Amino acid sequence: MIIGLGAIGRGLLPLIERHFEFDKDRCVVIDCDEQNRALVDERGIRFLRMELNPRNLRDVLTPLLTNGEGQPFCVNVAVDVSSLAVMRLCRELGALYIDAATEPWLEVHGDDNITLADKTCYAYREESILKEKPSGPPGTVTAVTCSGANPGMVSWLTKQALLNLAADLGMSKDVPQTQEAWARLMRDCGVKGIHIAERDTQQAKHPRPVHVFSNTWSPECMMTEALRPAEIGWGTHEKWMPANACQHDYGTKAAIYMTAPGGSTRVRTWCPGVGGQSAFLIPHEETVSIADYFTLGEGAEPAYRPTCHYAYHPCDHAVLSLHEMFGRSEGKQKKKRVLAPQDIVSGSDELGVLLYGHARNAYWYGSHLTIEEARQLAPYQNATTMQVTSGVLAGMVWALENPKAGIVEPEEMDFSRCLEVQRPYLGTVKGVYTNWTPLESVQDSYPEDIDADDPWQFRNILEGNAA
Repeated sequence: MIIGLGAIGRGLLPLIERHFEFDKDRCVVIDCDEQNRALVDERGIRFLRMELNPRNLRDVLTPLLTNGEGQPFCVNVAVDVSSLAVMRLCRELGALYIDAATEPWLEVHGDDNITLADKTCYAYREESILKEKPSGPPGTVTAVTCSGANPGMVSWLTKQALLNLAADLGMSKDVPQTQEAWARLMRDCGVKGIHIAERDTQQAKHPRPVHVFSNTWSPECMMTEALRPAEIGWGTHEKWMPANACQHDYGTKAAIYMTAPGGSTRVRTWCPGVGGQSAFLIPHEETVSIADYFTLGEGAEPAYRPTCHYAYHPCDHAVLSLHEMFGRSEGKQKKKRVLAPQDIVSGSDELGVLLYGHARNAYWYGSHLTIEEARQLAPYQNATTMQVTSGVLAGMVWALENPKAGIVEPEEMDFSRCLEVQRPYLGTVKGVYTNWTPLESVQDSYPEDIDADDPWQFRNILEGNAA
């Protein structure tokens, strides 16, 4: 079962056909929109037009997941369908489960009574994953959550990047076998923090129409993320906190959030293709889960924790769409458009992890995938969706090979196996060292409250920190 036939569901379907044997007579795709239905019909797969909600979820999904013999598998790549609700039902019915991000019901996004703190990825993770884990321990049916490009692939890249860095620093080449051992290795390597550093340079044939949110992946998701509070996995090396930053008083306390939208908050980062760049501090699940996983100790004052956040420069169409959205009195654009492969004339998506603050300064490790490569690899894909769908694919393979793992996040999976599955779809995978620091991007004519003694303080990374 595939829930959602947007940009990700559309690109994922051919990959599932390519990599898995399954009974097409029992396969079903569910979506509230028939826009892409022809892709399903031409494959002889059942399409069900249905808007899932808290009232009909059980009645709709139960007969579909219990139809016949064999292991059912639910792939949830829909927007505004509760990950927790579907995950719980799948566990009850013995169905494998995977999603690419943690989603609440649609009503949650528009509820004015929900606080900013409750709209954070931190809150979603605490309520939808960490609190639920005791109900889905190892030995129960596998539910993989947040397995796309980011979240997902970037957690596997982080582990490989850390091993590469450790080897280059002359440290042990042994692969850590526990969470504590991984965190200890990151600390011993001197890593202060991690940027999920991405630059999308894909160029469209035609200018962006006015009042249309245009992007290389789900416009609905990006609009929602951009309007959520900016979030940072908060590291132990930080000596300063933004004036509009807030801390959580429960849970792991691995992250903070700001009383400003991620889509209007800018940070300095670095990618190999463009060098230093200004990026959006978009809130993402991996910001919290990576910082939490590589923590030594507990609570608000652990012995070690790296800073971690997403630093995203999307394609030009998306940048213009964000500026328009924040400048409109009406808010979100009603018309949305995903740039399909045929809409794009050139460019690539460069997505990786920047491990910084160590003896080699900074190390970026990730995928550089061009639109030409994406077109050749699979149908219905641009460079961005290819990185996401291959992350879902890798998570599905891991789930089938580990069907009784309970609820797992990407950091808890076999990173090398997942990257092995995903690597053929990632273009050039490379690691690059750089001497760049955020201080190089500070404008002398616009003085900011910087820390000249420690270039990798978040004070220097956050733009607009006026002195």
